Amino acid sequence: MNIIIVAVGVVIVGLLIFAYNKAIELRNYVKEAFSTMDVYLKKRWDLVPNLIEVVKSYAAHEKEVFEQVTKLRSANYNKLKTAQKIDVNEKLSAGVSHLIAVAENYPEIKANQNYALLMTQLAEVEEDIANARKYYNGTVRELNTYVETFPSNIICTLFGIKRAKLFEINESERSSIKVNF
Repeated sequence: MNIIIVAVGVVIVGLLIFAYNKAIELRNYVKEAFSTMDVYLKKRWDLVPNLIEVVKSYAAHEKEVFEQVTKLRSANYNKLKTAQKIDVNEKLSAGVSHLIAVAENYPEIKANQNYALLMTQLAEVEEDIANARKYYNGTVRELNTYVETFPSNIICTLFGIKRAKLFEINESERSSIKVNF
């Protein structure tokens, strides 16, 4: 009888250890995926002011767009927490889209070599962000599923392992951009 109780206890402890280690593994995948995406987000973060300056020289009356994007960039990127980086970059994506829409209405901007180079760099960074975002969201999906399903949800609750935030587009990115003059 004692052997059965000990065996059941060992199995339960083994399952607890396995479930905990799996949760930590998934959480670390999320951290790694965000770190990869963070490199590209930082590249875009640093590229945007240069793009603004080029466009600003041609379209000075589009002050609202410039101020919106500049305001988003006012925080020190390295001091932002992961969730804050996701939030500000979701908004920055919309701002960059507006900035590009403004520039599209000025043929002389598109002819500018600096603008062309910056747009090429931005397009590359945006593609990298999109790919990294897919990977990040996939790892978040796995972690969140694990955190929410039984019996792993009990282990995750006991050890404070929580859902991670998906990197989603916001409503302004879902709709087409309209620029009025």
